[in-house]
Amino acid sequence: MLTLTCPYCGITAEETELHPGGESHLKRHGPGSSDTDFEAYLFARKNPRGVHFERWRHVYGCGKWFLAARDTATLQVFGTYKAQSKFPPAEIVAAIQAARPGWQPDWDETGDSAPGITDDPAPNPTPMREIIA
Repeated sequence: MLTLTCPYCGITAEETELHPGGESHLKRHGPGSSDTDFEAYLFARKNPRGVHFERWRHVYGCGKWFLAARDTATLQVFGTYKAQSKFPPAEIVAAIQAARPGWQPDWDETGDSAPGITDDPAPNPTPMREIIA
């Protein structure tokens, strides 16, 4: 069984106490984006065998969303970190590289954001009535 530690409340919980939220660090596309970009945002997801970064919610605990790095083939958990993080912490990257020597991160920490992460100016935009009509 998958066991994760919530980085907010510190409780180690089994997956039955958590709710998966899918792949983390996605680039959001909303109004004004192309149909292709929006379709990719809705439907295209990585499905790797190996290291994967995911969103989880501590449903039967503090209720907060957090991110986890784990191996999808072995269920090995490399660590969890707060959802507001643009990049996994260095200790999680080091843990992954210690367990998987050939693994390299696919983001550039010198840039403004990691691949798939953008500063969303309107995280939950509500269409105006004039646009819908």
